[in-house]
Amino acid sequence: MTKRKPSALLSQLFRALSQPARVEILLAIGTGEACVCHLETVLRMRQAYLSQHLMALREAGVLTTRREGRFIFYRLVDPAWMDFIQMAALTAGIASDHLLPMTQTNSESHCSCPKCNGTAIQSKLELEGVTNAG
Repeated sequence: MTKRKPSALLSQLFRALSQPARVEILLAIGTGEACVCHLETVLRMRQAYLSQHLMALREAGVLTTRREGRFIFYRLVDPAWMDFIQMAALTAGIASDHLLPMTQTNSESHCSCPKCNGTAIQSKLELEGVTNAG
């Protein structure tokens, strides 16, 4: 088995990031995490389209997943990916305020994931033993 050259590995990585939708996905996830239904709502892209791009980003080693019930949450393998994107934008002359992670849904969104409806926060508080009782 031959070892791949670093230039070939970098080229493969750049190819994985070359699709605008994939960069939008990474910006939407930011340093947090998001499920497909959340990304559908925020990015206004179809689930099948998103899934293809999420798979490519996972295969490239950029994203990892976590399951919570029926939801699969995607997050960056390393938060330094956001630094990488910001540095690339700076090098290309793109203002950093155009790259703010799009993690908030708009008021007319209808995403039912735990991230959007607040149950993820409530579940986390319950696991940590925090209750509303004073």
